[in-house]
Amino acid sequence: MTTTGADHATALTGPWWWSRWRSAVLDGALALVSALECGAEGIPFARDAGVPLSAGIVFGLLAGSVLLLRRKWPIAVVLVSIAITPAQMGFLMGIVGLYTLAAAELPRRIIVALAGMSLVGMLIVTFVRVKQDMARGDLTLGDWFVPFAAVTTSLGLTAPPLLLGLYVGARRRLMESLRERADSLERELQLLAERAEERAEWARGEERTRIAREMHDVVAHRVSLMVVHAAALQAVARKDPEKAVRNAALVGDMGRQALTELREMLGVLRSGEGIPGRTALAPAPASASAPASAAVPLAAVGVAAAAAASRVVEEDGPWLSELDVLIGQSAAAGMVVDLSVEGEVRSYTVEIEQTAFRVVQEALTNVHKHAAGAKTHVRLAHRVAEIAMQVENEPPPEPASAASAGLPSGGNGLVGMRERVLGLGGVFVSGPTDAGGFRVSAVIPAA
Repeated sequence: MTTTGADHATALTGPWWWSRWRSAVLDGALALVSALECGAEGIPFARDAGVPLSAGIVFGLLAGSVLLLRRKWPIAVVLVSIAITPAQMGFLMGIVGLYTLAAAELPRRIIVALAGMSLVGMLIVTFVRVKQDMARGDLTLGDWFVPFAAVTTSLGLTAPPLLLGLYVGARRRLMESLRERADSLERELQLLAERAEERAEWARGEERTRIAREMHDVVAHRVSLMVVHAAALQAVARKDPEKAVRNAALVGDMGRQALTELREMLGVLRSGEGIPGRTALAPAPASASAPASAAVPLAAVGVAAAAAASRVVEEDGPWLSELDVLIGQSAAAGMVVDLSVEGEVRSYTVEIEQTAFRVVQEALTNVHKHAAGAKTHVRLAHRVAEIAMQVENEPPPEPASAASAGLPSGGNGLVGMRERVLGLGGVFVSGPTDAGGFRVSAVIPAA
């Protein structure tokens, strides 16, 4: 785990402005050495200036101890070192101050200006001092040595600490930038993980809805017709045995078809067929405290349901060409259904044909449930860029016939139809008619 800048700011363990005790001890040691140096150099300064030796020593000690503030005020330390350069003291303070100044996060123009002032001051003082030594006879070299000594001394005391400080400061800023980038990447990864979890939760909800819709579409219609035929069978069993036999055969056929479709879907769900990576990523064995069903994630079940529905659609339909069979089944159950088709009949994609078929199927199922015996009109229009369908039933002949079959209703049929149509970018409208019936209309884009 990385540490952010805020964590660094609150992680101060040293006194005052020092982040660590080790830094405070280092600065204290440097300030002590600098004070002793300046105090020792204050003795010849006092002799040359004609002041008491004690004053020169005290002045040197105070000036050298300013180095203790190098991390807090590096500019002040460099200015003090420049100020005491004519007294030929503060060499350590000048070197350390320039290094600290260059390593600090200050504007480059300030660093360059103060480094230039220190270089010029050191150059002038060294030039004058070497010139005086040669005039007194302490040095017997040629005149060329004066500028050479001044330039080399000033550059030697200014350039190395300045360049080292610039390098250390750049490296420190680079490390902080890398640390901030790592923190940012960690936060982004955490955010991506949260978003991935949200998307996974959303996908699980979508798959749960899809499973429920597929199960409803596969089973509800055929079971509803079975209930209607069973009610008719009970009514005519004694009056018309032949019709009772036909109704019983229809009930058996529809039950077998419903079981076949249900077994296909449940078989795919159980075997995991169509689930990507199922064979490569076997589920971990469930622990004693965890249920066995937890080994298979719900998202995999959703994929399996989609695969099952897709396989049933691709192999067995339903197709719009099977509307005649669907309407024939409703007619066999006693419903009067009028089918009209407009436009040139053509094929569509699997999703469009399945959705159109399911809309008509569920609408007819609702008529069986809520308006048994009512005449129903089914209209299908093939247009240039869309396909439209409408199922409208008239009022039932007897108000009590709507509940004569005892068909339960969970209110999911219209919701499922709307979800299917809107999922393909279509329009879905349903509601009662002025005549007392009910109308379901849907328009689906052909592309």
